[in-house]
Amino acid sequence: MTVLRYNNSAKNNPAFNNLLSDLFPYTPSMYREQHRNVPVNIRETEKEYLLEVVAPGWNKEDFTISLENNLLTVALDKKEEAVNENEKFIRREYKFSSFKRSFTVDEKINADAISAQYVNGVLTLNLPKKEDVKPATKQISIQ
Repeated sequence: MTVLRYNNSAKNNPAFNNLLSDLFPYTPSMYREQHRNVPVNIRETEKEYLLEVVAPGWNKEDFTISLENNLLTVALDKKEEAVNENEKFIRREYKFSSFKRSFTVDEKINADAISAQYVNGVLTLNLPKKEDVKPATKQISIQ
């Protein structure tokens, strides 16, 4: 009897994953991630940072946004759809799944003024910058 060792290194190799994705973009593969992170853009303006999360097909009530210990977390917890025994899929290419993204927020952000909007499948978080507190200038008179 010969014992063969299972080599899991190919699954963890990004070059191998990209090769499979490029060669077979529409084929399910055991090497693809089951739960991908949702795409995010982060922009900076003069007065704020804008964090945009692309997550179409949801309601604003589905999202959970929290800030704890300078960690901003955007999450969506979706339970699996119940399978109807009478329904037969010919093709099923998508499914809704949960996600969770976390971002470190530094002291430049005014945590009390963070707001969020969900419009046309894009969740936008407004992270206003704190006003620069400059020490008061004191005039000293010469005696």
